[in-house]
Amino acid sequence: MKTNRPDGRRFIISCFFFIVFLCILASVNEIRFDSLLKFGKCAFTHTAPHNSSAENFLVANLTSENSSSDDIRILIGILTLPDHYHKRHFLRLIYGTQSPVGGRVDVKFVFCNLTKEDQTVLVALEIMRYDDIIIMNCQENMNKGKTYTYFSSLPEMLNTTDGPYPPYHYVMKGDDDAYFRLQSLVDSLRPLPREDLYYGYVIPCPSMDPFVHYMSGMGYLVSWDIVEWIRDSDIPKNHLEGPEDKNFGEWLRDGHRGKNRYNAKWSMYNYPEPPTRCTHELWPDTVAVHLLKTQEKWIRTLKYFNVTQNLKPSKLYHIP
Repeated sequence: MKTNRPDGRRFIISCFFFIVFLCILASVNEIRFDSLLKFGKCAFTHTAPHNSSAENFLVANLTSENSSSDDIRILIGILTLPDHYHKRHFLRLIYGTQSPVGGRVDVKFVFCNLTKEDQTVLVALEIMRYDDIIIMNCQENMNKGKTYTYFSSLPEMLNTTDGPYPPYHYVMKGDDDAYFRLQSLVDSLRPLPREDLYYGYVIPCPSMDPFVHYMSGMGYLVSWDIVEWIRDSDIPKNHLEGPEDKNFGEWLRDGHRGKNRYNAKWSMYNYPEPPTRCTHELWPDTVAVHLLKTQEKWIRTLKYFNVTQNLKPSKLYHIP
């Protein structure tokens, strides 16, 4: 029996071209898939919600689609105590409803190591829900180095290859009985230097010279280079005990730091009652009001600044 060789050859050639066609088709589809995958990644980058894990909070906060490279980045650390749960929840309302233009302001609550079983549960829940707590490796104290630990710990916590440098242009230490108006703070900082800056309310109260003494502990702010200096210098390490705001000013004096200084008086002041040389009446040009020790004082202050003016009308509630 004879084999039909021309038919066999045509079959082999047809198979060969069919295989080539399949390879080309697979390559085209792979290119299309890669393009689709890249498009999907791009879309996810712009639409995905912020990562709320503690180790990524800085990158999440600073990569918002609404952020700008010209925005000032500010970290406000509110020094408080682990057990002050209600105060933290109240302050979250105060700062969570402020949306400053021209600046990225992150408000974090700062305290030392947890010491109670209930704290390990309740604070962990707060972190899971809000991701706005910094726990430092120290024993709770007021004037024995807590402020130093706060500033000196930040570079290791926040410097990262994934985010911008510096992670913040400015870092503030604030009290939990002070009300900071974030837009006013941002506006006051925009024309100021971003290096070697020391900003706050000059002490003593009658003084207007920021180079004589120091800034009040109600809330003072420094540029990031000073934060790194505090971490590296022996001057703060050897001078920890005593009034923390006074010590801070002496660190900068002894280290010849803070050559750029800004006195925010009288935009920062103590609550007007009881009247002292450090107080005046509430007024619109305000960055911070201090010594809000009672709910009545908080409510009067918030009412003065009309903080609920943007409340939208709804059939679900009626607020006169």
